Amino acid sequence: MHRVAVLAVPPVTTFDLSIPELVFGAALVAGGPAYEVRVGTAEPGLVDAYGSLRVQLAHGLEIVGDADTVIVTGTGARHDADPRVLAALRAAAAAGSRIASICTGAFVLAQAGLLDGRRATTYWPFSAELAERFPTVDVVGDVLFVDDGPILTSAGLAAGMDLCLHLIRADHGAAVANAVARLAVVSPARHGGQAQRLDAPLPQAGAFSLAETRAWALDRLDQSLTLADLAAHAHTSVRTLSRRFQAETGLTPLQWLLEQRVDRARELLEVTDLPVDRIAEDSGLGSADSLRHHLVRRVRLTPTAYRARSRRGAEPARKD
Repeated sequence: MHRVAVLAVPPVTTFDLSIPELVFGAALVAGGPAYEVRVGTAEPGLVDAYGSLRVQLAHGLEIVGDADTVIVTGTGARHDADPRVLAALRAAAAAGSRIASICTGAFVLAQAGLLDGRRATTYWPFSAELAERFPTVDVVGDVLFVDDGPILTSAGLAAGMDLCLHLIRADHGAAVANAVARLAVVSPARHGGQAQRLDAPLPQAGAFSLAETRAWALDRLDQSLTLADLAAHAHTSVRTLSRRFQAETGLTPLQWLLEQRVDRARELLEVTDLPVDRIAEDSGLGSADSLRHHLVRRVRLTPTAYRARSRRGAEPARKD
């Protein structure tokens, strides 16, 4: 199994701390767990958290030494993280572990020097502070997550789930990640560049939501869906549809459709032996050339290469 070490740096954000174990713990491959997740901290025992909670942790920093992925979750220690944690992170990065952060965990990675010269993000209220304190970091504000090779960072709260699903998708493909998303009752794929802050995340009282229209469209991805078709299903105008779609998802309707179609094609490549032309048709991408174009743009692999990789198993080699 791929070994994931989750580091709690007090005071911890308990929601962020719970995300990796919940998401990775739900990933199954060949009927068995795909990940082993352990949560640790510099001083095992009761760990301070925001609010009235305290968290009991049994593991220390020894969990980092043999981890394939190390994740630092949200913390209030934006200035003076424990030097032992910083040393453990530097050693893990030098040994080839994949390093990630959720929310303000990015400040810990920055203090360890792991974000120098890299693109990174954090929870949007702290983006300016991260950029000011660490000028060598290319802070990308207001995105859900940033994948910069072996170092990944995300915004706070729900964006941490998007990051973990992204890692599962990278390790085991869309089918496994989508199964986890269904169990978590979350969107199967929100791309990292989507804005953290939506114009109107919740509809006003009495206002309609496009959730039913999105579900309707997901059942018809193989059909030629137009803005007029979506608007007709939602019983609204194209102009209102576009405005509400952007507010609820951060994407235009056509951008959202393309994201879902590419994700559907990836899943079909992984779990079926259908020819590429048929997969392009069933996912609504039209032709093999169109599927190839969008897949190469997204994952830098042709459909044939993507299918071969998914059959071999895409999990990064773990450390000995």
